[in-house]
Amino acid sequence: MVIPRWKRVLDILLILIAMPLLLPLMLFIAILVRCVSAGPVLFRQERIGIGGSRFRCFKFRTMAVGNDVAVHQGHLKDLMASNAPMTKMDVKGDRRIIPFGVPLRATGLDELPQIFNVVLGQMSLVGPRPCVPYEYEKYLPWQKERFNVLPGLTGFWQVSGKNNTTFEEMMRLDIYYSRNSSPWFDVRIIVKTIPALIIQVIETKRRRKAAEIAEKTVVAERPEQNVSVEAKPEPIAKTFKMSSQTKNQEAL
Repeated sequence: MVIPRWKRVLDILLILIAMPLLLPLMLFIAILVRCVSAGPVLFRQERIGIGGSRFRCFKFRTMAVGNDVAVHQGHLKDLMASNAPMTKMDVKGDRRIIPFGVPLRATGLDELPQIFNVVLGQMSLVGPRPCVPYEYEKYLPWQKERFNVLPGLTGFWQVSGKNNTTFEEMMRLDIYYSRNSSPWFDVRIIVKTIPALIIQVIETKRRRKAAEIAEKTVVAERPEQNVSVEAKPEPIAKTFKMSSQTKNQEAL
């Protein structure tokens, strides 16, 4: 598939403009991850790109090394099969996440290393989010139209409600973008990204607080279990003394 020249020019131009700000920020995040968690700073994962091609996607690592990916697969499977909003597992608390990982994920700062994927031509600043192979395998034929364009750091779905939309709505928003991408559409999405991230951070904080309150309520309303109290054994010295007295009485 042919990548429009205007898209490549726009991506590189905006990266060059933002690089003086992005490099110190990325260096700070890298040091933070290194200090709070053992393991590599960057997380590399195979993702699906334009036309179904595969590439290695970069992220700042926000989860402990060796975490169970089956948990995420199950959560994703439920979202794809239901009409529920696309909320992350972070909302209810995820023990796999390292310290400071939640704000990095909520703000999208963990995805800044994907700028290198953009430079390599594997991604764009704007486009559908690159999915993982096991998600791609479950896509219906009509849903794969979203892969007619480069995946992106931000996109039409991200600025159109994101966590409040369903999986099918995400598909339709991505396909709409793939059919209508243009320089002005990309610029409009980029401009809307910062306000959308601010709203996302506020919503994530509100939902996490609501989840914590709900969990505390369940614990408080849980009936107390009856604990059987067993008779305490007599001290050894006292038992020995009583045994001696009994023997003396029997002798009498």
